[in-house]
Amino acid sequence: MSDLVVIGFDDEHKAFELRAELSKLQKEYLIEMEDVVVVTKNDKGKVQLHQAVNLTAAGAVSGSFWGLLIGMIFLNPLLGAAVGAGAGAISGKLTDIGINDDFMKEFSETFKPNTSAIFILVRKSTPDKLLAELKDFRGKVLKTSLSADREDAIRKVLEAN
Repeated sequence: MSDLVVIGFDDEHKAFELRAELSKLQKEYLIEMEDVVVVTKNDKGKVQLHQAVNLTAAGAVSGSFWGLLIGMIFLNPLLGAAVGAGAGAISGKLTDIGINDDFMKEFSETFKPNTSAIFILVRKSTPDKLLAELKDFRGKVLKTSLSADREDAIRKVLEAN
């Protein structure tokens, strides 16, 4: 079962830096993330989700491949690729994997302008080594589904002055 961790920052850029660091740590097998999304709220109060994977583009690429393949069978590969890309893009746009977008948008409405947060769905991690790597990031733990002990450990590292 995966755990949700939401960390807020007082600027619009720190969450992107943390996402980059977590991606690096995932390559080192210190964390396995199911999903990671940066949410920003600009000075006008507009909330924007920055997904790690663009599902619309991925769907279009996949759909165009399958459309081209099917189109070759029916002797019209260009039409098949075009129809497949369109269908794949629509499918990708409607697909929501990982953290629910509506939940993130609703939760982010409470943020102050010019702030950001990172929503992380953690499948597995090595907490002691991971926390040591994150000690330079200063943020506020906004929400978790972790046990009280693990949540306190994260708070001590991220909210230390």
